[in-house]
Amino acid sequence: MPKLQKKLTLFGLTMIAVGSCIGSGIFVTPAQVAGAVPNAALILLVWALGGVIALTGALTFSELGGMFPKSGGVYVYLREAYGNLMGFLYGWAILLVITTGALAGLCVAFAEYLKIFFPEMTENTKVAVAAFTLVGLTAFNMFGVHHSQRMANLFTGLKLLAIAAIIVAGFVFYRPENVQLNFSLHQNIPGNLATAMLTGLIGVLFSVGGWHHASYLSGEAIDAKKTVPRAMFLGVVIVMVTYLLVNLAYMFLLPIEQIAQTPRVAGDAISTLVPWGGKAVAVAIAISIFGTISIYTMTAPRIYYAMAKDGVFFKQLAYIHPRWHTPVVAMGVQVVWALAILLFFSGEFNKIITFVTSMDIAFMALAGAALFIFRKKRKKTERPVKVWGYPFVPFVFVAISVAFAVNTLLEKPGQTVPGLLLLSLGAGVFYLFKRN
Repeated sequence: MPKLQKKLTLFGLTMIAVGSCIGSGIFVTPAQVAGAVPNAALILLVWALGGVIALTGALTFSELGGMFPKSGGVYVYLREAYGNLMGFLYGWAILLVITTGALAGLCVAFAEYLKIFFPEMTENTKVAVAAFTLVGLTAFNMFGVHHSQRMANLFTGLKLLAIAAIIVAGFVFYRPENVQLNFSLHQNIPGNLATAMLTGLIGVLFSVGGWHHASYLSGEAIDAKKTVPRAMFLGVVIVMVTYLLVNLAYMFLLPIEQIAQTPRVAGDAISTLVPWGGKAVAVAIAISIFGTISIYTMTAPRIYYAMAKDGVFFKQLAYIHPRWHTPVVAMGVQVVWALAILLFFSGEFNKIITFVTSMDIAFMALAGAALFIFRKKRKKTERPVKVWGYPFVPFVFVAISVAFAVNTLLEKPGQTVPGLLLLSLGAGVFYLFKRN
């Protein structure tokens, strides 16, 4: 029977972790963050807090990845800690909301940025371009993980170069007489600071989310026990240093009030220097989104594959193509559902950010809490990687993640309650599937 091949290197996995994070978020969500906390110091603090969550999560997942060096990532951790139902619900949420929703939104965003160069593009044409991008990249990734790794390396490298140009421009051309940047904590402070910062984290965590995608490919990594944890850690460090620098660059070029009001902060920032800056940045954004779509179409189907292989999902999803050695059926199901979301909800990109992120972080918190369970259930010899700073590091990750999820539920119930209803439906499907 064909099996997944171990071809992914540390560099390739790190680029996948970085590429999964750096998509459209850093070019879109700074407005949401600045709107929640309109203070330069607090903006950087919220982004740094997102980095703390991601870094403590990567360290926590390093031990989890060492215990379970096989495809599936978070699904495997949840299933082993809480049972098949929780593992199934995570795969259910990934398939129906988190990844497919993000894919649909990213494809629409990619097509939207192309409208800058093709202003005559109609809404129907935009949806068609988005659909073609989704189907085309899925088909490309079906031909083998080594092709996907090369694409991830290429587009992640290009997007980092583009962001580096924005950072350099901000630091080199900053003029205090044009932009008054004040890092004082005595003005523009929200009334309920904790709630405001947790709300600002929605955009940050959407932008940071994705570092754990390297764990989904553990079954195809060379020396997974070492390379997967290192890739997640290195990926988070690269992403957060990059995000802090690029936010500083934005604030060097634009007033915070303007950042809070524009969905095209990168283009507007560079346009202050050169008239054609907006179009130049649009190319970088399109490249970035394109690369992220490619990575997502490759990594998430490994969850459905792992679930089907464990007998808790439809067995057809465990099919591996005998020549390409990829889970083609799982990838096909994902693209069909994402296309359905694209056709019916293509204009809802901004609204699904909260829905996707709140559900994703809730499951991440459960996965992080699983480490405390495994510390009691498993012997030291079964844990080849030890998380640094235990139990403080995993506790910080879980505590902040839970606070974020609860705050999002209370502040934006219209976008989070539907997710809970969907999970309830998933539980019913699980028991029906199990009975039959």
